[in-house]
Amino acid sequence: MSERFKNILVVRSDRLGEFLLNIPAIRALKETYPDAKITLAVNADVKELAGAVEYADEVVVWDDVFRKGLRRRMFDACVVLNPTKEAHLACFFAGIPVRAGYNRKWGILLTQKIADNKGLGLKHEVENNLELVSLIGAKTNDKSISLGRLPSYNNPEYTGAIAVHPYTSDALKQWPIGQFRRLIKKLAEESKYKVIIVGKEEFACPGLGSFDGLGSNVINLINRTSLVELAQILKQCRLLVTCDSGPMHLAEAAGTSVVALFRNDIPGKAALRWGPRHNNSIVIEKNNLSLVSVDEVFDKTKELLNK
Repeated sequence: MSERFKNILVVRSDRLGEFLLNIPAIRALKETYPDAKITLAVNADVKELAGAVEYADEVVVWDDVFRKGLRRRMFDACVVLNPTKEAHLACFFAGIPVRAGYNRKWGILLTQKIADNKGLGLKHEVENNLELVSLIGAKTNDKSISLGRLPSYNNPEYTGAIAVHPYTSDALKQWPIGQFRRLIKKLAEESKYKVIIVGKEEFACPGLGSFDGLGSNVINLINRTSLVELAQILKQCRLLVTCDSGPMHLAEAAGTSVVALFRNDIPGKAALRWGPRHNNSIVIEKNNLSLVSVDEVFDKTKELLNK
């Protein structure tokens, strides 16, 4: 079996969180085909971080390889983990003999395919991704997320701090920004830990205010870190408080516990599909996130700190 494929293309060309949840699937490919070259084709924003995935032999930007053409790379198998017509068409015209993916968006161009039922939220996204790579025989017993090539980094200012990521890319999953601000202030005033605010302001709804003036115990790193730097900082922190977001998965990949806020009224967006799998993480779920109080999140954060 290990000799079946020698040059495998893995396409995951969307956002940070979705990419990270494919690490077990990439591990499965490498464990099953240890002699094969694994090339990850990713979104430009996550290329640097993707280099920290130890099971990848090469990382390329999908838009670049698509424009230049895939045929010259002589892939003998590809797995399209996020279905797009562009990816299916490109892999078909590149003459890649084995093409695995979801049976949608011109899935007729694939040689191995499964129905895309992920939106039903019946199982975790890690399991969905493992099911897909199993189409070409890939399996693993290790379903953890890890970044084995993350460069070492240590800044005493961040060691043991509480990180807070107040944004999410989906407004349906957003805990009110004002609640986050009150939580940060409460954590800074009533705990012995520093509080680090992380993330990108581009995900914030306009007019909701900033995170200035929350005290000397609060460090604002919004818009000030790359993804690799953010992973290094999260690795030093005691925990992260966040909604469902890319940094939530990044914290898990760095081995950091999470207090995560989720809606449970939309199956495709619930914690069953997207939640943290770290043993020491806590999920708070309600059908309306505005009903989640600052005190509830504060208490769960203290509970996790005391474990």
